Amino acid sequence: MSMKEVRAIVRPSRLARLREALRAIPNFPGVTVWAADGFTAPAAMVKRTVREELTEFSHKTLVCILCEDAMVDTIRKTVFDTCSTGTVGDGLVWVVDVGDIHRIRDREPVRPVG
Repeated sequence: MSMKEVRAIVRPSRLARLREALRAIPNFPGVTVWAADGFTAPAAMVKRTVREELTEFSHKTLVCILCEDAMVDTIRKTVFDTCSTGTVGDGLVWVVDVGDIHRIRDREPVRPVG
């Protein structure tokens, strides 16, 4: 069975809402979250305030989900629906192929849930 990693950079204010929406997905495998800082490509941004021009980085949250290939579209849609405000800075979602996964505890391959 093919495994994927779904990663998303989202606004920290959307994390609680996203967590609840992901938990509602049947057989959801789990999520790992990191605090992150970043900025949008300068050419893509029209500076509107002095604060925005002086702020080098903004706080974001990086979300990582390892799942079977069949769950990718549902997870991606959940991130879009839950995290979109319709403004610059909402974040990104991308998907990466995963070769294999093993538990550290017993070195056994991890099989998808469900």
